Amino acid sequence: MALPLDNLVDVLKAAGEPTRFRLLALLASGDLTVSDLTEILGQSQPRISRHLKLLAEENLIERYQEGAWAYFRLRQDGEAASLAKTLLARVNSGDPVLQRDGERLLTVKRARAERAQAYFSRNASEWDELRRLHVNDAQVERVLIDLLGDEPIDSLLDLGTGTGWILKLFAQSYRRGLGIDASRDMLSVARSNLDKAEITKASVRHGDIFNLPAESGDFDLITIHQVLHFLDEPERAIAEAARVLRPGGRLIIVDLAPHALDYLRDEHAHVRLGFSHQTMSEWLEKVGLSVEKVSDLQPSGAKGAPSLTVSIWLARAAETPVAVTAASMINTIPEVRP
Repeated sequence: MALPLDNLVDVLKAAGEPTRFRLLALLASGDLTVSDLTEILGQSQPRISRHLKLLAEENLIERYQEGAWAYFRLRQDGEAASLAKTLLARVNSGDPVLQRDGERLLTVKRARAERAQAYFSRNASEWDELRRLHVNDAQVERVLIDLLGDEPIDSLLDLGTGTGWILKLFAQSYRRGLGIDASRDMLSVARSNLDKAEITKASVRHGDIFNLPAESGDFDLITIHQVLHFLDEPERAIAEAARVLRPGGRLIIVDLAPHALDYLRDEHAHVRLGFSHQTMSEWLEKVGLSVEKVSDLQPSGAKGAPSLTVSIWLARAAETPVAVTAASMINTIPEVRP
């Protein structure tokens, strides 16, 4: 729907003030805090906050909270956001004011990347050890791309997004992407990776996998990559994913097959030692999802060496939604440990 005249005028007024237009240009490049914007524009925090409030009131930008920090970004949907993108596309790329803002933005993003890299480096040895136990990302990537095929993706939700690998992998396939993670340190890594890849149609947010910040039926593809084995109640996470999946939408789960490497519980916080196909199928069917395909990827390490098989499940929601809650999963599904 097009904007009514009064709304159109209000949107143009909001976007037409120089500082607010500069804010729109900056927020079109990714998620930024008030402190980031204050540093870039050299204006006071109260002044920047007032401008952001006006832009949010006209649905030009969106705000979300992450601990003590509030992040802002250009809205991806809606007539007002579409108009803003049209206006931004008409700006002279050589404008000295916007060029200077862009240079300062790069400085902010470099500092963000340095903080993220410091965290990543502190944990690199642990991640490298786990990678040696199972197949490499390239093998998983080939299977995932094959599973998705050419079916269009309007909105992607990646649960436990970690470094944002899934958001980067499918960046050419979706219109809008969102990653959720419980670790703010990992979110900083993911934001840095999205910045480096210049992916602006995806964002990452702090959130609870059991209580997602999304409405029912918001996404047509949801991915859960190497997350469920860290959870006490993985079936609840699956039920919550099913809640926000559109009718006919797809869920992809990548996790470990049953194994006997018990030391992963203490040394790497694994709660579950993998999942059998039967267990996963039961959980998926309980929430109205049907399994379409399962793939097992086995590492090619030395014979007899400790190893982990990676399983990938592709499931699809029924065209008619099934009313299932996370609470009902607890009551109806007996605990099954592989």
